[in-house]
Amino acid sequence: METNNYYVQDNLISLKNLKEESIDLIYFDPPYNTGRNFFDFNDKFKTKESYLSFIKERIIECHRILTKQGSIVIHIEPRISHYFRIICDEIFGENNFKNEIVWQTGGNAKNKYKLNRFHDTIIVYSKTNSQKFHPIYFNYNEEYKKKSNIKFCPIFQKEYTTTAIYNAQPNVNPRENLRYEWNGIHKQWYVTKEKMKQLHDENRLEYNKQGIPRIKRFLDEMDGIPLRDLWTDINNIQSGEKLQYATQKPVKLLERILQLYTDENDICLDIFAGSGTLGRAAIHLKRKYLLFDINENGKEIFLDSIK
Repeated sequence: METNNYYVQDNLISLKNLKEESIDLIYFDPPYNTGRNFFDFNDKFKTKESYLSFIKERIIECHRILTKQGSIVIHIEPRISHYFRIICDEIFGENNFKNEIVWQTGGNAKNKYKLNRFHDTIIVYSKTNSQKFHPIYFNYNEEYKKKSNIKFCPIFQKEYTTTAIYNAQPNVNPRENLRYEWNGIHKQWYVTKEKMKQLHDENRLEYNKQGIPRIKRFLDEMDGIPLRDLWTDINNIQSGEKLQYATQKPVKLLERILQLYTDENDICLDIFAGSGTLGRAAIHLKRKYLLFDINENGKEIFLDSIK
């Protein structure tokens, strides 16, 4: 199959036509077996067992075609996420489970019988322990600076925070070679005495009233605030991108997933492509894409969106 194409047919047939270890990332947002008719597709299976069998067949093929550095990212709702975890544990192995990401979707629907669901679940598995992964960091904002008690160093003329330089539980992980006296205080430190002296001489230590040092960490030397597994900063559908497709996902969400788990020119596959959001994200980020779906309307919507 040629990349950068949308194929309309049963995705199990499409998957079987792909070569082993030929895909770098697989993302999909599958049917949830809600029993609802979304016009573009009827999300209803005869039994729960038939639904899970349908999903498992496809995940087996996904495992076969992923590269050794590849990842599978499955976007589902909490009501059924545990079934997918069990299936993926069996096929990919429990040790290759990487993350359960909570994406805040929003919504103000009223519910008198239970708490409203305010998030989707995104689970991530790798093919092997050599998974491709690129951490994402954000700039330090004013809220972070306030919570972290950020200070200004007049010597270096820049902002910093401090972190402990001694082990508060030395008996849990004893290191006799790091136990020594510094500034009249005997503790198990995280650095050697030679390194401690170097930090002191370079004005990289800050002492409290008891004379206990902490190490200065300058913000411009740090990576930033790391992206974690709770995503609250991406709206359900971004302004101006709403298409005529019921279960459309925002391009920014797919761009983030591609940034985390792929490089330029990697091949990214969505086996339930719908309106083709993964394809649009791949185009923006210079990745190759393959889109599978049984819905001809989804393909037309995608092709119109990239004109």
